[in-house]
Amino acid sequence: MQLDSQERLLSFQFAKVTCSSEISAQTGLCSFCHLKTLPEILELDFSMLVSALNLNEDQERQFVLYLELEALKAAIAQYLCIEHPAYDAERCRITSIEHSGDSIDIALIILPPKELPKITSCSSVKTKPEALS
Repeated sequence: MQLDSQERLLSFQFAKVTCSSEISAQTGLCSFCHLKTLPEILELDFSMLVSALNLNEDQERQFVLYLELEALKAAIAQYLCIEHPAYDAERCRITSIEHSGDSIDIALIILPPKELPKITSCSSVKTKPEALS
């Protein structure tokens, strides 16, 4: 996340790392938030963003938007040293803050939850044909 000298958002990058590949966020959230203040971003509503970013019909991008917004809010809350529902101190950690003449660069990592739900692969699910009546 990069901020200007007045702590307004300039840009951020988000990627979800999975077992097989990296999923980049191309939801439009970065452009939407450009030059917004940190408190303004913390107040953003997911449902409003889905509509504003025209993601109503794209559930996969909605899911990535949800993760992206959660990560952005967590980084902001931790940077501001405030408690926020999006910020889980056990999972979210700022790894670096660098100040240059006119910007602030902040890096954050979010770890997976300690307890993940059991995931059943599609190939392991056996379906029984329904009886015709």
